[in-house]
Order: sequence, then C-alpha cells, then structure tokens
Amino acid sequence: MIDIPTLETERLRLTALGDRHFEAYASMLADPSSTRFVGDGEPLDRMNAWRSMAMLLGHWALRGYGMWAVERKDTGAFIGRVGLHHPEGWPDLEVGWMLMPDQRHHGYATEAGRAALGFAFGTLKAPRAISLIRLENSVSERVARRLGGRQATTIDFLGNTTLVYLYHPPEADA
Repeated sequence: MIDIPTLETERLRLTALGDRHFEAYASMLADPSSTRFVGDGEPLDRMNAWRSMAMLLGHWALRGYGMWAVERKDTGAFIGRVGLHHPEGWPDLEVGWMLMPDQRHHGYATEAGRAALGFAFGTLKAPRAISLIRLENSVSERVARRLGGRQATTIDFLGNTTLVYLYHPPEADA
C-alpha cells in the first residue's frame, strides 16, 4: 500500500485517488473541456481514464509524491485532481491541476495548488517547481500567477507551444 498524505485547506481535502473517485474522474477525463490542454488534447474513454488513475498512483510509489484527488470538505464530492508530477521526460517537478467543469472558477485550483506547493517546498524541500501551460490556456496562466509563478520561458513540449511558469520556495523570495 502506498502511503499518500492527506492535506487540508479551508475548503478542500487533498487525498489519495481511489475507487470511490473513479466514476467522477472518468467523467472529468471524458469531457473535452477538461482535456483540451493536456496530453494530445483528446478526451479519454473509461479504460484510458483507469490507466491515467493507475499512472498517477504509480507516480506516488516511484517518486514519493504525486497527484491528489481533491474533495470539497463540506460535501465530500470529488472536484478534480491537483498535485505534483515529474514522470520520465518531464523538464522538472510540475504542479498541475484539473477540475470538473462545474467546479471551475471558485478558486479551488489556486487553493489546492497552494497546498501542493507547500508540500513540495516544505516536505520535499524541492528547490523549485514549474507549471507547464499551453499557450492558449489563459485560465491556467491566471492560476499560476496567483500561486506566485512567473513565466520563465516558452518551450515546445509534446508538440505544443508551452509556457513554463516557475515557482520558488517562499524563503527564496525573501
């Protein structure tokens, strides 16, 4: 069993992805608005949503960190995934987010992203983190800026023009 810590914020619980999240997770990944800026931009069927969840859980086993399921504390409802990602071929430790369509624009990505960065810098002692954001994804750019990220460069990543937002630990800003 993988030991995945639970993080709590004012409104959210970041917890291990599990079977109880799968229906909502598969629904999120089947929605074109959720996947248009991720991977090849195509929605995923149930089998590939399962593979995605398994990969994210395996990331915890291989790296000791990863993506969390995000639940609203008031209802327990799954609202998305947020966390840390650094699979083979990635340029650096990434903080990323994806929320259910009806849960966007409530500040949840920023709130959960802040907790994930706190884990990266506080627990993992990471020297930096990045967010990889497709050029057209202005909503995620705003989240990255609210999290304290600054655009460092633009790269071609997985065949797409991608902005690299850079984060440093809070003491690095002092």
